[in-house]
Amino acid sequence: MRFFLLLFILVPLAEMLLLFAVADYIGGLWTVGLVVLTAVAGIQILKRQGLRTLLRARQRMESGELPAREIVEGMLIAAAGAMLLTPGFITDTLGFAFLTPFLRGPIAAWLLSRGVWSVRMNAPGSFDPGQPRQNGNVYEGEYSRGSPQGSRLDDSRQD
Repeated sequence: MRFFLLLFILVPLAEMLLLFAVADYIGGLWTVGLVVLTAVAGIQILKRQGLRTLLRARQRMESGELPAREIVEGMLIAAAGAMLLTPGFITDTLGFAFLTPFLRGPIAAWLLSRGVWSVRMNAPGSFDPGQPRQNGNVYEGEYSRGSPQGSRLDDSRQD
């Protein structure tokens, strides 16, 4: 938890320092334009890569396979979209790295092999995002606090 708190403090500070340094070198308007350009270009690439990953996952599901790698790649693509919309060059670099297929594939494989994300099939056609499966019977029913009228318990109280 402390790691994420530190990350949320240090990354914006580093982004601001880098933006100021670039603005000193090429000018403020050019820096803003470059940040906007990377966001627009990244969103266009994001659409294309997301659609390709979705189509690959669909093909694997139609062939009866679990699209675990495609699911993790989809999460990385979503993270890349968030990083590209965040102004700054460090997050843009990480976002573009997650959008590049030859980098994203090994990252997804590493995350799956380390167990950072696990994807399992629960029942035919449904996926479990890594929660333990419960064994045993499941009973459905209704519950209410009051006793039903005309029950034996009500009749015995009237005696």
